[in-house]
Amino acid sequence: MPFASIAAYAPPRVGMLAVGLVAEVFDAHADGPPRFDFALCTERPGQVTTDVGVPLAVEHGLERLAAADLVLVLPWADFRIPPPEPVLDALRAAHARGALVGAHCVGAFALAAAGLLDGLRATTHWRFADLLARRHPSVTVDPDALYVDEGRILTGAGAAAGFDLCLHLLRREYGAAAANAVARDLVLPPHRDGGQAQYLASPVPEDGEDERLADVLAWAREHLHEPLPVAELARRALMSRRSFARRFTAATGTTPHAWVVGLRLGRAEELLETTDLPVEEIARLVGYGSAAVLREQFVRRRGVPPRTYRRAFTRMR
Repeated sequence: MPFASIAAYAPPRVGMLAVGLVAEVFDAHADGPPRFDFALCTERPGQVTTDVGVPLAVEHGLERLAAADLVLVLPWADFRIPPPEPVLDALRAAHARGALVGAHCVGAFALAAAGLLDGLRATTHWRFADLLARRHPSVTVDPDALYVDEGRILTGAGAAAGFDLCLHLLRREYGAAAANAVARDLVLPPHRDGGQAQYLASPVPEDGEDERLADVLAWAREHLHEPLPVAELARRALMSRRSFARRFTAATGTTPHAWVVGLRLGRAEELLETTDLPVEEIARLVGYGSAAVLREQFVRRRGVPPRTYRRAFTRMR
């Protein structure tokens, strides 16, 4: 069953951005399904000061970790000091009983301290990836990933990549339509291709070419039913194919072809979840010549054919 109750652990000097981020995605008062029982918790209920000095009134203690379907550890300023042992014990117990456990940014250090990342891949903010790897050599740290999904343990990169992790969880458990609805409400892309390496250095200069690139991406989203060869995208951006591919990868962290494939399959997922259109018609609407081609691509992405995917989400409609 998808998760319904969520406990976000807020240590002293918790990141204010992280608190707002998870509350925006999972707040039980958000409009429309799915609706969640969301709560902040801390070791001792009461006032918790954030990293910017703003106090938060946190009503719940670690008992919320013992009952939640999804446990999130929020990043905090003093992450170099491991959380108290009762907190680590509570995280281990949540994982042992089958809860999903996740963290983004330096919250991953708490999961590592609890031993929950041993033998797994994980990510954190790129600036602290080397530190995490040195402290916890049994963890395979991927400094480039926006998020890493290891089944019941998930980690995300720094700062706003927490949105990527949370939207991935929604997409994984509730489907693309639910994740897309939340993303639209927050004015976010429902899925970002590429990794955090694209943000480390050498940002794409802000000039006319970037504006043209943005226009081309917007046009492609509206014309998924048409062939979208790289040569055509480059022509619309008024660039050579080689310059367009280089510029595109610098801006998005992925290739034009991979971006288009991800866009087509994401739209196919949403149509499978929210409509009764035949798979053949969905294939046409997202730009594939036949249902067989869509099936091949879909199995690569999801591990199941489109009709099986649709049956899995029928109960949520």
